Amino acid sequence: MTTFTQVTLFTDTDGRARFREHALVLPEGTPGAMLSALMPGGGLQLRHSPVGFRSSFHVTATTQWVFILKGRMEINLQDGSARVFGPGEHFYSADTLPPGASFDPTLHGHWSRQLGDEPLVTLFVRA
Repeated sequence: MTTFTQVTLFTDTDGRARFREHALVLPEGTPGAMLSALMPGGGLQLRHSPVGFRSSFHVTATTQWVFILKGRMEINLQDGSARVFGPGEHFYSADTLPPGASFDPTLHGHWSRQLGDEPLVTLFVRA
């Protein structure tokens, strides 16, 4: 069966953000255009981040898909690991604050930045 690799940024049981990958089955469509099952969406936003953009540590307010339309985006985690996404790439951002926790920038979340010499343009689709 045809699959799609879903990269997920999530909050692990220790409260720290991590990446994981898993196969998302594409059971619908035709052999020339396989589709996933329909997923709910709650609106979308476009973001333009200029050259030099860098956020501070933060968590995702609401789960969302992040699609890179132009430029390159680097996501950095508390453990020092990082991952870079370029045009046409995406990830599912679900590193929300654990229930009952108060945000601690030394424990929770991730930070992101624009890389290279062109602005970063992203599309956020709420899940």
